[in-house]
Amino acid sequence: MGSSRIGLGGSPIRLLDISCLISGYYSRRTARYLVSFFVMELRQLTSLLAIADHGSFSAAAKSLGTVQSNVSAHISRLEKDLGTTLIDRHSGQLTDEGLAVAERARRIVHEMDDIASDIKARDEEIVGETRLGVLGTTARWFMPRLLTSLSHSQPGIRTIVHEGSTSSLLPRLANGTIDAAIVHLPVDDPELMTQPLFAEDMLLLAHSKHALASYDTISLTELAAYPLLLPPRSTAFRRIVDRAAANKGVALQAQAEIDGVRLLASLAFEGFGAAIVPASAIPGWLKGDFVRIAVPELPRRVVGWAQRRRPQPNRATRATLLEAQLVIEKYGTRQPGVYVGKGAFPLARNTEPRA
Repeated sequence: MGSSRIGLGGSPIRLLDISCLISGYYSRRTARYLVSFFVMELRQLTSLLAIADHGSFSAAAKSLGTVQSNVSAHISRLEKDLGTTLIDRHSGQLTDEGLAVAERARRIVHEMDDIASDIKARDEEIVGETRLGVLGTTARWFMPRLLTSLSHSQPGIRTIVHEGSTSSLLPRLANGTIDAAIVHLPVDDPELMTQPLFAEDMLLLAHSKHALASYDTISLTELAAYPLLLPPRSTAFRRIVDRAAANKGVALQAQAEIDGVRLLASLAFEGFGAAIVPASAIPGWLKGDFVRIAVPELPRRVVGWAQRRRPQPNRATRATLLEAQLVIEKYGTRQPGVYVGKGAFPLARNTEPRA
């Protein structure tokens, strides 16, 4: 990485210099100098990202508030400096090399934005952007309260929320597309730090006309006789369910494997099959032709905060974690089947991020 170069208008600066700046190895004075030195290069990177996001040179120029010729010039200079073609001029799509550069460029641009926000916020209120991923079932009850709380306590924070499953959010967290994520734990990635937020029961959800609808409580041994809607085997949720079943000497049958708890619940609501889902997938206020069936042998699902070890999240993201903890402490136990506090978590492992 140390020998790679990107042209910066005058003398080139190594990618290592950018990495050191982002990692905090330079002094603040040197960082300010390098930030000023990157201005032209950042225009090239933002032009590339604008094309990636908007699909054409003209649309990119419009989004950046400039003319198409400027965008073309920035891309041409970047391609010349890197010695490769980044944009297919016939389709307007990024080449494989362009996609690779865009992924790194997005992290660099985000980090440069965070540097400015963090420096500005040192002696003032926290001002900046946080890009937060969140499970759909958690978002339903948690995000309205978190956003309201942030608007009062941290009005300078702009929150961008990305809904998704754990399996879709973790790669985005790893590549820097989002700053933190609220996901299903455990997460087996040494580059990420995690902290439990709450735990919740796992239940069986079935339509009122399903063969299992007469049960109030069911054992895993009984459940093994019926095909079920289950998450994919690659997910933490499925591994926990399968492990619990194996402990009872049975294996559950998959009628279909669905990556996404909200979709699992929707299919069960519609009568497609019975599904194992977390309690938050079935809000207490929700009424309809369905039944909740307790499965006491299933452990609680643990939902937690995940962030990268390096670079450290910006101040806006760290403040959002603190606010999230306060919101869950205040409102978590009001949700049916949700538990808060150290006694709620079956996990002994805890690699807490610093807030």
